[in-house]
Amino acid sequence: MVEKFKAAFIAHVPDADPAKHRCTVMTSVYELTSILVKNDDEAVEVCKELRKAGVHAFILCPGFTHKAVARIAEAVGEGASVNIARGDGPSNEAALKIMTEVGWFKRKT
Repeated sequence: MVEKFKAAFIAHVPDADPAKHRCTVMTSVYELTSILVKNDDEAVEVCKELRKAGVHAFILCPGFTHKAVARIAEAVGEGASVNIARGDGPSNEAALKIMTEVGWFKRKT
């Protein structure tokens, strides 16, 4: 019997280090792990690792393309839920404005 529903939120961040930039929040029935990655290749590897650790559902940030989502879905296999967090137009514009202000798209790591 499964003890907890385990989910993971994966986000693209230009200066991320998935080994360092991760955390887990738990209740008695839910476990959410958040991990920041630099690129799609890191995301695929992280998702494989998490699936082996028993994660049931993957929530991907809006920066993932359809091709990247397909790669992750294939990597985690049948029976895993893969979802994409998407916002509406005004929400996307608000986030883009702040991300641009902090230099999100100019950083090279």
